[in-house]
Amino acid sequence: MLTFPKAKINLGLEIVEKRPDGYHNLQTLFYPIPLTDVLEICSGVETFSFDGGDALSDCPVEQNLVVKAYRMMEARYGLPPVKIILRKHIPHGAGLGGGSSDAASTLVMLNDLFHLNCSREELALMGARLGADVPCFLYDSPTYGEGIGDILTPFDSFSLKGYHLLLLLPDIYISTPEAYSGVCPMKPEVGLRERLNLPLKEWRGVVSNRFESSLFPRHPHLVELKELLYRQGALYASMSGSGSAMYGIFDSEPDLYSFKTWRTFLMKL
Repeated sequence: MLTFPKAKINLGLEIVEKRPDGYHNLQTLFYPIPLTDVLEICSGVETFSFDGGDALSDCPVEQNLVVKAYRMMEARYGLPPVKIILRKHIPHGAGLGGGSSDAASTLVMLNDLFHLNCSREELALMGARLGADVPCFLYDSPTYGEGIGDILTPFDSFSLKGYHLLLLLPDIYISTPEAYSGVCPMKPEVGLRERLNLPLKEWRGVVSNRFESSLFPRHPHLVELKELLYRQGALYASMSGSGSAMYGIFDSEPDLYSFKTWRTFLMKL
């Protein structure tokens, strides 16, 4: 069984408050984009194996979210061994959710492959144990996230179809602990959901990623990339998740010459 786990971008991200358990409540819109990994799961084997390719050679096998997802369902449902092959194209540590998307796809594939008949809600509960944003990848559509990102509601009325998305991948790795260490939780006067209903051309300065306020002073290069995206005609530009990927949304295909210094992904939504 073969599938292609999608990346996501965050359209706005508010860190609302810190919870007693140490996590943070947030508001964000998870938007799937056509940048994918490749994941294959094969049954009918005698022993479990995981091939993550060169991109995951430094990660202990049992720490990979795909393997954790399998181990969770193996323990719960007594699954037989499988062979898993993962090829990464979604950059790691960029705020695009690649690992979480791989884990979500693993849950769905195992559910289908072994006819477990788990509902989407049951898979979401399992996914939340693996990572706060795993459940959003169970839905191939925009979803509004609250809580730690695990309380999801459809945002089907919203679409970026027809726009061009340019991702910039600077050579900067931002860990989740670093991202949260400098953030100041704050309840916005106007909720993110209401601001997202504004026309896209009015989002600049209104729809924001709270992580930018703490990470931009530490990584001024990210500020330069955001400003460059706007200078080249982006209707809206932002950091995705906790970074470091920056993206711009354009109404027509941008000229990539100005971005030739960086690794880029250009796609039509």
